[in-house]
Amino acid sequence: MLVKLLTGLLRVSIKILLLEDDLLFGETLTDLLEDEGYEVFHYTNGQEVLDATYEQKFHLYILDINVPLLNGIDVLRALRDANDETPAIFLTSHKDSEMVKKGFGSGCDDYITKPFSNEELLLRIQARLRRGILEESLEVGSLVLDTKYKRVVCKGQELDLSKKEFELLMLLMQNANKAVPKEMMIEQLWSASESGSDGALRVYINRLKQILGEECSIENIRGIGYKLVS
Repeated sequence: MLVKLLTGLLRVSIKILLLEDDLLFGETLTDLLEDEGYEVFHYTNGQEVLDATYEQKFHLYILDINVPLLNGIDVLRALRDANDETPAIFLTSHKDSEMVKKGFGSGCDDYITKPFSNEELLLRIQARLRRGILEESLEVGSLVLDTKYKRVVCKGQELDLSKKEFELLMLLMQNANKAVPKEMMIEQLWSASESGSDGALRVYINRLKQILGEECSIENIRGIGYKLVS
């Protein structure tokens, strides 16, 4: 099952936001998805959805179109305008080509018309999650780094990293088994108004070495920089 693969990889629950104002239908979908191992957050109007997205991150949006306060298309437009690229699927009774065009024009990734089979819905959800989550992760040895949610997991345990430690490890993982120049590290980790230096970089490198232990080694490449060896 895909949800087990993804949660096994990132050790996080897969959170799906569902916008559906039909309470009975919404509860049926929620039960279906929760039986598959997903964590579902069900909302009945568009404003609730916008409020929810300010408070937490989701892996997928499933949106009805005709809902109170703010319709699904306007909700997704607002999210896309705010640079929210979370995959989104419209689940609606609208079948006319003009509404389909509006749906995709608002930034959706898929459009499913009612009625539909449970199997079709689950397959489409799996396809969107596979593309979305796996593209947002880096894996080196036993380390898995989630670029979207800023988490690093090692053998099922989340590592406690500061912002700069996370950014440094991500840079090393993106260039695993390659020497990364010190100048590149300092330029990416410190802004022009900050005082980055070889000494400051060395502090973060040593901190990462302590955190990673024997899982991955960070080697000093004399005269160049550092390399993460898996």
